[in-house]
Amino acid sequence: MPSNKLEVCFSPKLYEHRLIKRNFIGVVTDIFRATTSICAALDYGISSVIPVAGLEEAREMKARGFLVACERDGKLLDFADIGNSPSDFFRDHLKAQEVVFSTTNGTKAINLVAEESDEVIVGSFLNVKALAHYLERKNENVVILCASWKNLFNLEDTLFAGALADKLLKKGFATECDSAKASVDLWNMAKNDLAGYLRKSSHRNRLNHLLSESDYLMSLTLDKSRVVPVFQNGKLIPFKV
Repeated sequence: MPSNKLEVCFSPKLYEHRLIKRNFIGVVTDIFRATTSICAALDYGISSVIPVAGLEEAREMKARGFLVACERDGKLLDFADIGNSPSDFFRDHLKAQEVVFSTTNGTKAINLVAEESDEVIVGSFLNVKALAHYLERKNENVVILCASWKNLFNLEDTLFAGALADKLLKKGFATECDSAKASVDLWNMAKNDLAGYLRKSSHRNRLNHLLSESDYLMSLTLDKSRVVPVFQNGKLIPFKV
């Protein structure tokens, strides 16, 4: 069993203060909605997702002919082809296509982690079991970064971190990280009624008119996908566990 270290960062602002500085795999999560949508899109058959942090880059990619999914503050932008909810990607004409993706929090977090980690993967409740298996096989240290909402702590990303941390600790990972321990405690408190617990989430309420009930419930569905999105050469590509 692995004896590697595990750490959780509750927001990108805390990322620079992490204790694991080198030799780690970064797991980025943004449950409402970026990483759930990425996992759903790749599972559905989209060939790759190109996460870009800035709007100008997204506009440039659109001008070059790429399909673009883009939002800011939860709202679809006028030049975007696709929204940011999981079901927005369930269209037959998108299968086998590349999609450029830019969001308020999630894609920025992916690019941040890519700067210093050995590898970046994307996590959601949809693929948490697959992630745990993937990371166990990789046998490296793990840092889970919650994309959060504008650098503030949020419940949904923290609960995902707890769900994944719980699985990794049971597989032999070790932690002295209070954030990891707290996220596991929160997960164990909420896991029997995840959808009910997260109805009080500020971001769920912020997105109430943008995230449908079906997309909300999909975002909290465990282990529907065996796909692990892996960031390689500027693209997230599917790796099936």
